[in-house]
Amino acid sequence: MSRPFRFALFGAGFWAQYQLAAWHELENVECAAIYNRTLSKAQALAERMCVERVYDDPQTLLEHESLDAVDIVTAVEAHAPLTRLAAQHGLPVICQKPLAATLAEAESMVVACEQASVPLLAHENWRWQRPIRALQARLLTGRIGRPFRAHLQYSNSFPVFETQPFLKTLAHFILSDMGSHILDVARFLFGEAESLYCQTDRVHPDIQGEDVATVMMRMGDAGTTVTCELSYASRWERERFPELFMLIEGERGSLELAPNYWVRETTAEGTWSQRYPPIRYPWASVEHTLVHASIVDCQRNLLSALRNEGTAETTGRDNLETVRLVHAAYASADRGMALNPREPF
Repeated sequence: MSRPFRFALFGAGFWAQYQLAAWHELENVECAAIYNRTLSKAQALAERMCVERVYDDPQTLLEHESLDAVDIVTAVEAHAPLTRLAAQHGLPVICQKPLAATLAEAESMVVACEQASVPLLAHENWRWQRPIRALQARLLTGRIGRPFRAHLQYSNSFPVFETQPFLKTLAHFILSDMGSHILDVARFLFGEAESLYCQTDRVHPDIQGEDVATVMMRMGDAGTTVTCELSYASRWERERFPELFMLIEGERGSLELAPNYWVRETTAEGTWSQRYPPIRYPWASVEHTLVHASIVDCQRNLLSALRNEGTAETTGRDNLETVRLVHAAYASADRGMALNPREPF
Protein backbone atom coordinates (compact mmCIF):
# COMPACT_ATOMS: atom_id res chain seq x y z
CA MET A 1 0.00 0.00 0.00
CA SER A 2 1.22 3.52 -0.79
CA ARG A 3 1.94 5.93 2.04
CA PRO A 4 -1.14 7.49 3.64
CA PHE A 5 -2.54 10.86 2.63
CA ARG A 6 -1.51 13.06 5.55
CA PHE A 7 -3.36 16.22 6.48
CA ALA A 8 -3.59 18.61 9.40
CA LEU A 9 -6.91 19.65 10.86
CA PHE A 10 -7.15 23.36 11.65
CA GLY A 11 -9.91 23.77 14.24
CA ALA A 12 -11.34 21.65 17.05
CA GLY A 13 -14.88 22.96 17.41
CA PHE A 14 -18.32 21.43 16.99
CA TRP A 15 -18.03 20.40 13.34
CA ALA A 16 -14.35 19.45 13.44
CA GLN A 17 -15.07 16.27 15.40
CA TYR A 18 -17.46 15.02 12.72
CA GLN A 19 -15.27 16.08 9.84
CA LEU A 20 -12.35 14.18 11.38
CA ALA A 21 -14.53 11.11 11.98
CA ALA A 22 -15.58 11.24 8.33
CA TRP A 23 -11.94 11.28 7.21
CA HIS A 24 -11.45 8.06 9.16
CA GLU A 25 -14.05 6.39 6.91
CA LEU A 26 -11.73 6.81 3.90
CA GLU A 27 -8.93 4.43 3.06
CA ASN A 28 -5.27 5.25 3.71
CA VAL A 29 -5.84 8.69 5.22
CA GLU A 30 -4.08 10.01 8.32
CA CYS A 31 -4.59 13.13 10.40
CA ALA A 32 -1.05 14.07 11.36
CA ALA A 33 -1.88 16.91 13.74
CA ILE A 34 -4.58 19.26 15.01
CA TYR A 35 -4.22 23.01 15.44
CA ASN A 36 -6.52 25.05 17.64
CA ARG A 37 -5.81 28.43 19.23
CA THR A 38 -7.10 26.95 22.52
CA LEU A 39 -4.69 24.06 22.95
CA SER A 40 -6.86 22.18 25.45
CA LYS A 41 -9.60 21.81 22.84
CA ALA A 42 -7.12 20.40 20.33
CA GLN A 43 -5.81 18.01 22.98
CA ALA A 44 -9.29 16.78 23.87
CA LEU A 45 -10.18 16.10 20.24
CA ALA A 46 -6.81 14.49 19.51
CA GLU A 47 -7.15 12.14 22.46
CA ARG A 48 -10.65 11.14 21.45
CA MET A 49 -9.70 10.60 17.78
CA CYS A 50 -6.21 9.08 18.28
CA VAL A 51 -4.25 11.95 16.73
CA GLU A 52 -0.69 12.15 18.07
CA ARG A 53 0.26 15.82 17.89
CA VAL A 54 -1.44 19.12 18.67
CA TYR A 55 -0.41 22.75 18.24
CA ASP A 56 -1.70 26.17 19.23
CA ASP A 57 0.32 27.89 16.50
CA PRO A 58 -0.35 27.01 12.83
CA GLN A 59 3.03 28.24 11.62
CA THR A 60 4.83 25.90 14.01
CA LEU A 61 2.65 23.01 12.88
CA LEU A 62 3.43 23.61 9.22
CA GLU A 63 7.15 23.86 9.95
CA HIS A 64 7.25 20.54 11.81
CA GLU A 65 4.80 18.31 9.95
CA SER A 66 5.08 16.60 6.56
CA LEU A 67 1.65 17.11 4.99
CA ASP A 68 -0.31 16.64 1.79
CA ALA A 69 -3.02 19.19 2.67
CA VAL A 70 -4.66 21.18 5.43
CA ASP A 71 -8.36 21.01 6.31
CA ILE A 72 -9.64 24.28 7.78
CA VAL A 73 -12.64 23.93 10.11
CA THR A 74 -12.30 27.13 12.13
CA ALA A 75 -14.43 30.24 12.63
CA VAL A 76 -14.92 32.02 9.32
CA GLU A 77 -12.68 34.98 10.20
CA ALA A 78 -9.69 32.63 10.37
CA HIS A 79 -10.25 31.06 6.95
CA ALA A 80 -8.42 33.63 4.85
CA PRO A 81 -5.23 34.00 6.94
CA LEU A 82 -4.93 30.24 7.43
CA THR A 83 -5.49 29.61 3.73
CA ARG A 84 -2.80 32.11 2.78
CA LEU A 85 -0.43 30.57 5.32
CA ALA A 86 -0.93 27.08 3.92
CA ALA A 87 -0.51 28.36 0.36
CA GLN A 88 2.80 29.97 1.35
CA HIS A 89 3.93 26.50 2.43
CA GLY A 90 2.84 25.04 -0.90
CA LEU A 91 0.02 23.00 0.61
CA PRO A 92 -3.42 22.32 -0.88
CA VAL A 93 -6.27 23.72 1.19
CA ILE A 94 -9.69 22.32 2.01
CA CYS A 95 -11.76 25.11 3.56
CA GLN A 96 -15.12 24.84 5.28
CA LYS A 97 -17.95 26.97 3.97
CA PRO A 98 -18.47 29.89 3.88
CA LEU A 99 -15.06 30.57 2.40
CA ALA A 100 -14.88 34.01 3.96
CA ALA A 101 -16.93 36.72 5.64
CA THR A 102 -16.83 38.93 2.52
CA LEU A 103 -16.81 38.29 -1.20
CA ALA A 104 -13.59 40.25 -1.63
CA GLU A 105 -11.84 38.14 0.99
CA ALA A 106 -13.05 34.92 -0.63
CA GLU A 107 -11.75 36.14 -3.98
CA SER A 108 -8.38 36.92 -2.40
CA MET A 109 -8.16 33.37 -1.04
CA VAL A 110 -8.75 31.91 -4.49
CA VAL A 111 -6.15 34.22 -6.05
CA ALA A 112 -3.58 33.46 -3.34
CA CYS A 113 -3.87 29.72 -3.94
CA GLU A 114 -3.78 30.12 -7.72
CA GLN A 115 -0.66 32.27 -7.49
CA ALA A 116 0.96 29.63 -5.26
CA SER A 117 -0.18 26.89 -7.69
CA VAL A 118 -1.95 24.96 -4.94
CA PRO A 119 -5.55 23.70 -5.01
CA LEU A 120 -8.20 25.43 -2.93
CA LEU A 121 -11.22 23.19 -2.38
CA ALA A 122 -14.44 24.10 -0.58
CA HIS A 123 -15.86 21.67 1.94
CA GLU A 124 -19.45 21.98 0.70
CA ASN A 125 -21.20 18.77 1.71
CA TRP A 126 -24.95 19.41 1.29
CA ARG A 127 -25.02 18.61 -2.42
CA TRP A 128 -23.59 15.20 -1.47
CA GLN A 129 -26.66 14.14 0.49
CA ARG A 130 -27.90 10.84 -0.94
CA PRO A 131 -31.50 11.96 -1.68
CA ILE A 132 -30.27 15.16 -3.35
CA ARG A 133 -27.89 13.18 -5.60
CA ALA A 134 -30.77 10.83 -6.48
CA LEU A 135 -33.02 13.79 -7.33
CA GLN A 136 -30.35 15.29 -9.56
CA ALA A 137 -29.88 11.97 -11.38
CA ARG A 138 -33.62 11.85 -12.17
CA LEU A 139 -33.59 15.49 -13.30
CA LEU A 140 -30.73 14.80 -15.73
CA THR A 141 -32.73 12.07 -17.49
CA GLY A 142 -34.93 14.82 -18.94
CA ARG A 143 -38.15 12.90 -18.31
CA ILE A 144 -39.90 15.89 -16.76
CA GLY A 145 -38.71 18.19 -19.55
CA ARG A 146 -37.39 21.70 -19.07
CA PRO A 147 -37.67 22.67 -15.41
CA PHE A 148 -39.51 25.98 -15.38
CA ARG A 149 -39.99 26.39 -11.62
CA ALA A 150 -38.50 24.98 -8.42
CA HIS A 151 -39.10 25.41 -4.71
CA LEU A 152 -36.43 24.56 -2.12
CA GLN A 153 -37.53 24.70 1.50
CA TYR A 154 -35.38 24.47 4.62
CA SER A 155 -37.71 25.52 7.43
CA ASN A 156 -37.74 24.23 11.00
CA SER A 157 -37.44 25.22 14.65
CA PHE A 158 -34.34 23.19 15.48
CA PRO A 159 -32.53 24.82 18.47
CA VAL A 160 -29.35 25.47 16.53
CA PHE A 161 -28.20 28.10 19.02
CA GLU A 162 -27.92 25.53 21.81
CA THR A 163 -25.06 23.60 20.17
CA GLN A 164 -23.51 26.64 18.46
CA PRO A 165 -24.26 29.66 20.68
CA PHE A 166 -21.84 31.89 18.76
CA LEU A 167 -24.42 31.95 15.95
CA LYS A 168 -26.51 34.32 18.06
CA THR A 169 -23.81 36.99 17.78
CA LEU A 170 -23.44 36.96 13.98
CA ALA A 171 -24.62 40.06 12.16
CA HIS A 172 -25.26 37.80 9.16
CA PHE A 173 -26.72 34.44 10.10
CA ILE A 174 -29.00 32.14 8.12
CA LEU A 175 -28.02 33.27 4.63
CA SER A 176 -24.33 32.96 5.44
CA ASP A 177 -24.70 29.72 7.42
CA MET A 178 -27.46 27.68 5.74
CA GLY A 179 -27.78 29.85 2.65
CA SER A 180 -24.29 28.77 1.59
CA HIS A 181 -25.57 25.19 1.50
CA ILE A 182 -29.00 25.76 -0.03
CA LEU A 183 -27.88 28.21 -2.70
CA ASP A 184 -25.07 25.80 -3.64
CA VAL A 185 -27.65 23.02 -4.06
CA ALA A 186 -29.64 25.35 -6.32
CA ARG A 187 -26.55 25.96 -8.45
CA PHE A 188 -25.79 22.22 -8.49
CA LEU A 189 -29.26 21.47 -9.87
CA PHE A 190 -30.06 24.45 -12.09
CA GLY A 191 -26.88 26.37 -13.00
CA GLU A 192 -25.88 29.97 -12.42
CA ALA A 193 -28.25 32.76 -11.44
CA GLU A 194 -28.85 35.74 -13.71
CA SER A 195 -31.17 37.58 -11.32
CA LEU A 196 -31.84 37.46 -7.58
CA TYR A 197 -34.30 39.01 -5.15
CA CYS A 198 -34.21 38.44 -1.38
CA GLN A 199 -36.15 39.36 1.75
CA THR A 200 -35.08 38.56 5.32
CA ASP A 201 -36.57 38.66 8.82
CA ARG A 202 -35.47 38.24 12.44
CA VAL A 203 -37.91 36.26 14.59
CA HIS A 204 -35.78 35.13 17.53
CA PRO A 205 -35.50 38.24 19.75
CA ASP A 206 -32.08 37.40 21.22
CA ILE A 207 -30.00 37.13 18.02
CA GLN A 208 -28.13 39.71 15.96
CA GLY A 209 -28.68 38.44 12.44
CA GLU A 210 -31.53 37.15 10.31
CA ASP A 211 -33.09 33.75 11.01
CA VAL A 212 -35.52 33.81 8.06
CA ALA A 213 -34.75 34.44 4.39
CA THR A 214 -36.53 34.01 1.07
CA VAL A 215 -34.51 34.13 -2.15
CA MET A 216 -35.94 34.05 -5.68
CA MET A 217 -33.63 33.53 -8.67
CA ARG A 218 -33.72 33.02 -12.42
CA MET A 219 -31.21 30.25 -13.07
CA GLY A 220 -29.37 28.38 -15.80
CA ASP A 221 -29.91 27.89 -19.52
CA ALA A 222 -33.43 26.63 -18.81
CA GLY A 223 -34.35 29.93 -17.17
CA THR A 224 -35.74 28.15 -14.12
CA THR A 225 -37.43 30.31 -11.49
CA VAL A 226 -36.03 29.01 -8.19
CA THR A 227 -37.32 30.02 -4.77
CA CYS A 228 -35.26 29.11 -1.69
CA GLU A 229 -36.91 29.44 1.73
CA LEU A 230 -34.75 29.27 4.86
CA SER A 231 -35.90 29.49 8.47
CA TYR A 232 -34.98 28.48 12.00
CA ALA A 233 -38.22 30.08 13.26
CA SER A 234 -40.81 27.81 11.63
CA ARG A 235 -42.90 25.39 13.67
CA TRP A 236 -44.52 22.67 11.59
CA GLU A 237 -46.67 19.76 12.63
CA ARG A 238 -44.14 17.36 11.11
CA GLU A 239 -40.67 18.88 11.23
CA ARG A 240 -37.81 16.79 9.84
CA PHE A 241 -34.60 18.67 10.60
CA PRO A 242 -32.24 18.87 8.76
CA GLU A 243 -34.03 17.74 5.61
CA LEU A 244 -34.32 19.99 2.58
CA PHE A 245 -37.62 19.59 0.71
CA MET A 246 -37.89 20.33 -3.01
CA LEU A 247 -40.48 20.49 -5.76
CA ILE A 248 -39.30 20.88 -9.35
CA GLU A 249 -41.91 21.51 -12.05
CA GLY A 250 -41.07 20.66 -15.65
CA GLU A 251 -42.85 20.88 -18.97
CA ARG A 252 -43.70 17.15 -18.86
CA GLY A 253 -43.82 16.38 -15.16
CA SER A 254 -42.45 17.09 -11.71
CA LEU A 255 -39.82 15.88 -9.27
CA GLU A 256 -40.20 16.03 -5.51
CA LEU A 257 -37.81 15.50 -2.62
CA ALA A 258 -40.32 14.72 0.10
CA PRO A 259 -40.02 14.09 3.85
CA ASN A 260 -38.20 10.97 5.03
CA TYR A 261 -35.87 10.90 1.99
CA TRP A 262 -38.52 10.06 -0.63
CA VAL A 263 -37.87 11.05 -4.26
CA ARG A 264 -40.97 11.11 -6.47
CA GLU A 265 -41.27 11.67 -10.20
CA THR A 266 -44.70 12.34 -11.70
CA THR A 267 -45.45 12.37 -15.44
CA ALA A 268 -48.48 11.56 -17.58
CA GLU A 269 -47.63 7.88 -17.12
CA GLY A 270 -48.01 8.10 -13.32
CA THR A 271 -45.78 8.50 -10.26
CA TRP A 272 -42.52 6.69 -9.60
CA SER A 273 -41.10 6.85 -6.07
CA GLN A 274 -38.11 5.54 -4.14
CA ARG A 275 -36.63 6.24 -0.74
CA TYR A 276 -32.93 7.18 -0.38
CA PRO A 277 -32.01 7.17 3.32
CA PRO A 278 -28.49 8.19 4.33
CA ILE A 279 -25.84 5.75 5.52
CA ARG A 280 -25.83 5.61 9.32
CA TYR A 281 -22.29 5.93 10.68
CA PRO A 282 -21.71 5.03 14.36
CA TRP A 283 -20.11 8.41 15.10
CA ALA A 284 -22.93 10.44 13.55
CA SER A 285 -25.39 12.14 15.86
CA VAL A 286 -28.99 11.05 15.45
CA GLU A 287 -30.29 14.50 14.50
CA HIS A 288 -27.46 15.10 12.00
CA THR A 289 -27.31 11.65 10.35
CA LEU A 290 -28.24 13.02 6.93
CA VAL A 291 -25.64 15.78 7.07
CA HIS A 292 -22.87 13.68 8.60
CA ALA A 293 -23.19 10.98 5.94
CA SER A 294 -22.77 13.61 3.23
CA ILE A 295 -19.47 14.73 4.78
CA VAL A 296 -17.95 11.34 3.95
CA ASP A 297 -18.98 11.54 0.29
CA CYS A 298 -17.86 15.16 0.02
CA GLN A 299 -14.43 14.34 1.42
CA ARG A 300 -14.13 11.28 -0.80
CA ASN A 301 -14.62 13.55 -3.82
CA LEU A 302 -12.08 16.11 -2.58
CA LEU A 303 -9.56 13.41 -1.72
CA SER A 304 -9.83 11.86 -5.19
CA ALA A 305 -8.95 15.25 -6.69
CA LEU A 306 -5.98 15.74 -4.36
CA ARG A 307 -4.77 12.26 -5.29
CA ASN A 308 -5.17 13.12 -9.01
CA GLU A 309 -7.74 10.35 -9.33
CA GLY A 310 -10.78 12.51 -10.07
CA THR A 311 -12.21 16.02 -10.29
CA ALA A 312 -13.40 18.05 -7.32
CA GLU A 313 -16.90 19.45 -7.71
CA THR A 314 -16.49 22.24 -5.17
CA THR A 315 -13.27 24.06 -5.97
CA GLY A 316 -12.62 27.46 -4.45
CA ARG A 317 -13.18 29.07 -7.84
CA ASP A 318 -16.53 27.32 -8.24
CA ASN A 319 -17.62 28.08 -4.68
CA LEU A 320 -17.01 31.77 -5.29
CA GLU A 321 -20.26 31.71 -7.27
CA THR A 322 -22.11 30.46 -4.19
CA VAL A 323 -20.42 33.14 -2.05
CA ARG A 324 -21.47 35.67 -4.67
CA LEU A 325 -25.12 34.59 -4.35
CA VAL A 326 -25.02 34.83 -0.54
CA HIS A 327 -23.72 38.39 -0.62
CA ALA A 328 -26.01 39.38 -3.49
CA ALA A 329 -28.90 38.15 -1.32
CA TYR A 330 -27.82 40.43 1.53
CA ALA A 331 -27.42 43.35 -0.87
CA SER A 332 -30.86 42.70 -2.36
CA ALA A 333 -32.49 42.53 1.09
CA ASP A 334 -30.77 45.76 2.16
CA ARG A 335 -31.81 47.64 -0.98
CA GLY A 336 -35.24 46.06 -1.48
CA MET A 337 -34.55 45.36 -5.13
CA ALA A 338 -33.61 42.57 -7.53
CA LEU A 339 -29.96 42.30 -8.59
CA ASN A 340 -27.85 40.62 -11.23
CA PRO A 341 -25.38 38.66 -9.08
CA ARG A 342 -22.90 38.59 -11.97
CA GLU A 343 -22.56 42.38 -11.85
CA PRO A 344 -20.97 44.49 -9.07
CA PHE A 345 -23.37 45.11 -6.19
